[in-house]
Amino acid sequence: MLKLLRQYCRMKPPVNNTLLHDVDIPTKKATFGMGCFWSNDSLFGATLGVIRTRVGYAGGTTKNPHYRSIGDHTEVIEIDYDPKTVTYEELLEIFWANHEYGLTTKLKRQYQSMILYHDDEQRLVAEASHRAVQSRCNETLRTEIAKADVFYPAEDYHQKYRLQGHKDFCRSIGLDSSKLQTSHLAARLNGYLVGVGGMNQFDQELPKLGLNEKQAEYVRRELERNEGGGLAC
Repeated sequence: MLKLLRQYCRMKPPVNNTLLHDVDIPTKKATFGMGCFWSNDSLFGATLGVIRTRVGYAGGTTKNPHYRSIGDHTEVIEIDYDPKTVTYEELLEIFWANHEYGLTTKLKRQYQSMILYHDDEQRLVAEASHRAVQSRCNETLRTEIAKADVFYPAEDYHQKYRLQGHKDFCRSIGLDSSKLQTSHLAARLNGYLVGVGGMNQFDQELPKLGLNEKQAEYVRRELERNEGGGLAC
């Protein structure tokens, strides 16, 4: 019993909780469909300048879609980013380079390559980016560019999917359903734990993330083990 109590106490969040769940700065939104949204959530979550991520369904007309009845929607990731740190153009570079099923393959609507723009500036940048990529490709790109409309958040078990696989660790950082779509720390860890971002970036960010030594070592171990391993769902 004493051993279990000690283990429990070690896994509890620190009393003076400085974990960086909330970041209150002006952000802009970007929304992309790139295949399975689990991988995209990790990829963008560990991208510098990205503040929050959430995955869901968009791009269609079906009301209240869910995973077992997605209708004509597509799996997408919605990103809150700091435009002073990362530009929309840079996010698009990540978008074009990381399609799980390719850019020219005809897929079912669920995994459609898609850019949903939030203003005219994003539309113009997205269209120019599409033309540039198409000029280097011998086959026709199947990426759809459309105005962002209603975004339906996916079920909790899809949010930060890779991070949620580390159940004890999630408990140690106080991650619950209320933070899955809003936590900056969760977005970062969802990438770092599967090897995205790299050790140097993690160590540079570590002082502000609020992790204790035990938590930091856990992340380092998983990052080192998984870096370069790919993100296929």
